Amino acid sequence: MPRMLDVGDDVRAEIGDEEADRLLAGESAPGTYDCTSCRTPGDCEQERTSTVLFVGEETAVLAFAHAGCLPSQVVRVSEEQLQGAARSIGADAAQQQPEPPAGATEQAVLGVTSGLVLLGGELHPALVVEPTGPIARPGSTGPGDDFLPLLIEQGFMPLTELSVVPSVLHGWSVLLAMGQLHAVLQPGADGGRPVAWWQAHQPLQVTEGWRTAANKHQQVLMFAGPAGSIGRQPREDLMRDALDRAAAGGHLVTAALPLAGT
Repeated sequence: MPRMLDVGDDVRAEIGDEEADRLLAGESAPGTYDCTSCRTPGDCEQERTSTVLFVGEETAVLAFAHAGCLPSQVVRVSEEQLQGAARSIGADAAQQQPEPPAGATEQAVLGVTSGLVLLGGELHPALVVEPTGPIARPGSTGPGDDFLPLLIEQGFMPLTELSVVPSVLHGWSVLLAMGQLHAVLQPGADGGRPVAWWQAHQPLQVTEGWRTAANKHQQVLMFAGPAGSIGRQPREDLMRDALDRAAAGGHLVTAALPLAGT
């Protein structure tokens, strides 16, 4: 039975025609695999499968995913990320300290928490983003915090209560690969390739329930508040309470971001 394998043009360009043809012929692709996105079993001979090439500065790792989870693509990551993912080493599931976003002061970095949020009787995967300090507008020298205004200008919506699923913010996306969270992507300049708005120093571990919900909905809800509005919450019920308080106080914005939108 012919293999139902997709080798994208960008993957072929990286690995060469000879290796791509060997994959398609079944000479170097496994019959079965664990999907690099949802981590459940897949079979190249029974279901459509994507080749996903993770490329670092010195190392490249070829992985496989259900076509319904990820398209065939090249994912460029830092060498540290790639080595960390290969060793299945994730960062703390409750808090990350990535590079600051555009406009951040040198001291402020983004804390990112993953969890499930109940809306409309369904569990939705969510990311809660809160800086460790005020975020200044680029070029500003004042002491003000422009984190929420900057996000609203990008299309995020102010929220007063958590009652309905927010609208999709097209052009933004959440990159989930190798079963871990890698980045939040925003549109590139002048409609170019997406760029990382937030990127984990090491891939962020998420729970199986979170991955299952993300693959079901094919989107992730992002909630963001200014420094001090939400806090680090160790449990999802406490996180929900903190989100409700932040929304009621007018300190929360939100959007639904497509999953792995590349």
